[in-house]
Amino acid sequence: MSRSILLVDDDRGFSSLAQAALAREGHPVVLARSLHEAREAVERAAPELVVLDRRLPDGDGLDYLPELKAQLPGTPVVMVTAHGDIQSAVDAIRAGAADYVAKPVDLTDLVMRAQRAMGEQNLRERLSRVEAELSGRRRLVPPRSAAMRQVLEMLARIATSPRSPVFLLGPTGAGKEVLARHVHTVGAGDNAPFVHVNCAALPETTVESELFGHEKGAFTDAKQARRGLVEVASGGTLFLDEVGELPLPLQAKLLTYLDSGRFRRLGSSSEESSTARVVAATNRNLELEIREGRFREDLWFRLSVFAIHVPSLRDRPEDILPLAEQILNELGQELGRKGFRLGEQGRARLQNYPFPGNVRELRNVLERALVLEPGPELTLSLLQAMREPVEGSAPPGSFVVSGDPRPLEDIEKKYVRHVLGQLGGRRVEAARVLGLSYPTFLKRLED
Repeated sequence: MSRSILLVDDDRGFSSLAQAALAREGHPVVLARSLHEAREAVERAAPELVVLDRRLPDGDGLDYLPELKAQLPGTPVVMVTAHGDIQSAVDAIRAGAADYVAKPVDLTDLVMRAQRAMGEQNLRERLSRVEAELSGRRRLVPPRSAAMRQVLEMLARIATSPRSPVFLLGPTGAGKEVLARHVHTVGAGDNAPFVHVNCAALPETTVESELFGHEKGAFTDAKQARRGLVEVASGGTLFLDEVGELPLPLQAKLLTYLDSGRFRRLGSSSEESSTARVVAATNRNLELEIREGRFREDLWFRLSVFAIHVPSLRDRPEDILPLAEQILNELGQELGRKGFRLGEQGRARLQNYPFPGNVRELRNVLERALVLEPGPELTLSLLQAMREPVEGSAPPGSFVVSGDPRPLEDIEKKYVRHVLGQLGGRRVEAARVLGLSYPTFLKRLED
């Protein structure tokens, strides 16, 4: 359903006709007879378009226009000016109006200009979303915390060395991919390839082919030669997320590439080369993985020349509100929920919540609030409910079973869901922590 058009005009005859004409095009119209009523309407819900008259009982619409654009920067405004008043039209465009109509207003012309303004704005938003999806990244929010500023300073120095690997260590959802893209942008630039590989999602039977490529006939389904992701990323960055999931034989081949920049495609006897910088990330305890023989110690030494520990969100509370504002703006564009902002209660709740799921959980919380809360000020009441347990209960993040005794199988199902929530919805990681195979984990989750 289309969001409403706000029509601000005190001429009852014109506003009734204009409302009917716009409504016939499928747009609900909210009427405001004064600037005071317009401000109240904007507070209740952000409109898709504003049609704003100049001559109003409590002021000039042109004087209100800068305030309106500051509050709703992405909402187009069509100004209604006096007949022949060219200077008013010029002033309105300079102040940020998308278009203008002159009185007496031709309703067909008004509808056409309104649709054109909304269409142009929707196109800009779609292009912005497509650009963000193609680049695969979100803007890095300048941190306020000393810990994250130190991380960025270190990454800026490392970025000047194009082949040096970077190892990002830290909890799930802390923003390691964003930092990997930051290193890439500073070092190689936006025009260079950035290849993101989730090692946990690669099938063990094809992981070597995916990373290093293969020759025609190298295996049954290899009907033609194929470049691997290491080769595709040449000149840019290869981001190996969850690198601890790589099987040991592939760890050895990755080590060879890191040392020499050379590799062999599966089924080939000749060497290829790539200049891709490897940025790896993990939330595993790799020292434990090494002791238990699941991760090569020499690969750890090679990757950890520049090992960067990304702090959890609870350890950098100064960054919560700037991150929330940026994420809210992104989500508003994605979901078409513009004009929403954090209220005082929402801001306080953000700062008091521990965020076990880090930045990923912060994004999830804001997305739920945008969908479920009426706005325009978000209170994040869901966070309050999560933050305030009943008296005598365990702190947030604890697993508590209350009530009558129940079968152990029921408790196991609840705990599986609890662990999944604690890990921000990362199913592969939850299965690993629980010591379950992935199919068994899915079965427990669906029961």
